[in-house]
Amino acid sequence: MNRKMIYPLAIVFLTGALITSTGCSEPLSKREQGGLIGGGIGAGTGAIIGSTVGHAAVGALIGGPVGLIAGALIGDQLMSQDRRQDDQQRQIDQNQSELERLRRENQRLRDQQPLER
Repeated sequence: MNRKMIYPLAIVFLTGALITSTGCSEPLSKREQGGLIGGGIGAGTGAIIGSTVGHAAVGALIGGPVGLIAGALIGDQLMSQDRRQDDQQRQIDQNQSELERLRRENQRLRDQQPLER
């Protein structure tokens, strides 16, 4: 592939990726964000490394998917951590509600006891 062919292909690919990512009706998940960021960083790093040996485009084509996969895996781990934190917070809220209910019940029972003299 000659150099004149690589730049238009890269522009088409990047434009397609941009349209696809911005065309979503929902915000990007952390996995998707990580994949996009990782792909960009990987492509940039690959291009820099590839340019030192005279093949920047090949380096970008190799680095992009590697960065995409790494970024998606990191994003997936962040999503799992968020889910665990949400579950823990939900459990804390339930425990606090139950504690408040038990306090009210305890007070009600104290109020019902006859006064001792």
